[in-house]
Amino acid sequence: MEWTDEAIILGLRPHGETSAVVEVLARAHGRWRGLGRGARSRRNRSFVQPGRCVQARWRARLADQLGHMQLEPLPGAPLPPLADALALEGLSLLLFDLHLLPEREPAPSVFEAAMVVLTHLAEADLSAWPALLARLELHLLATMGYGLDLSSCALGGSGPLAWVSPRTGRAASLEAGRPWADRLLPLPAFLAAGQGERHTSDNPQPATGQPGPADLADALTLTGHFIARRILAPRGLEMPPARRRIVEVLRRQAAEAR
Repeated sequence: MEWTDEAIILGLRPHGETSAVVEVLARAHGRWRGLGRGARSRRNRSFVQPGRCVQARWRARLADQLGHMQLEPLPGAPLPPLADALALEGLSLLLFDLHLLPEREPAPSVFEAAMVVLTHLAEADLSAWPALLARLELHLLATMGYGLDLSSCALGGSGPLAWVSPRTGRAASLEAGRPWADRLLPLPAFLAAGQGERHTSDNPQPATGQPGPADLADALTLTGHFIARRILAPRGLEMPPARRRIVEVLRRQAAEAR
């Protein structure tokens, strides 16, 4: 069995002196592992790094074997953000999210969304990548069968959607949810507006303008709540500290802008 595909390196586990078990998210094949011979050699270690986009070739005699993974640089692909500490936190959180996908199940739309996030992380564009990451996380939840219902007000109200129940994942309008505001999670307008658009969009908020730091913090808090509740808790996993640090920076920026 053999395949060749574009892929994002999610992680490496050392194997011997210069090899590693490499885990990737491949565009048409999903999350996959293979033994990368020489992956940590002097020639390859410069590009065989988490967050790098590569051309991956996997082959094995039987489908259920670990197999071998050959990796080559992908020309023109975005590079990991090495000079921006917060963008590195964003990269860490993105790779953590992608690792939650089931093994060997294709998720091409998640891969495409991840490539867009990587492009903005490489530019260290704090006004864009948190919004794109939050939208990717919404899509990730839906892909794994835990999607939120942001199509209409669960309380029968009209007007813009502004809240989400932390228990059911259903939305409520601004007026209908106001009496229970202290029990609900804020729903930023750009997340509600983006539900009818492609998740690979290069525009984090095409319908309602640029989201501010408070909106971005609310968005990552919202998606983080449901990832923790519906995916991590049943597996006995915890959210990485990167999410908390990103949200803290955004909250601080929002407070300074007031």
